[in-house]
Amino acid sequence: MKINELIIKNTYKTNEEKKLLASIDEPRPLGAFPERDQTIINNLIRKSIITKVQHNGTIMVMRNDN
Repeated sequence: MKINELIIKNTYKTNEEKKLLASIDEPRPLGAFPERDQTIINNLIRKSIITKVQHNGTIMVMRNDN
């Protein structure tokens, strides 16, 4: 079992975080989300559940569960 799998399974997530996490199925630009969702995404990044990467000058977010 990988360390990421342990982190994702054992990290507490709020209902808002769970809902937003379920909606991210592929890499998406961070700017495409409303301000409230960006705050939630930043919380998930701190918890190592979502990764933020730069692609062609755009900041993209994607899930860490692969």
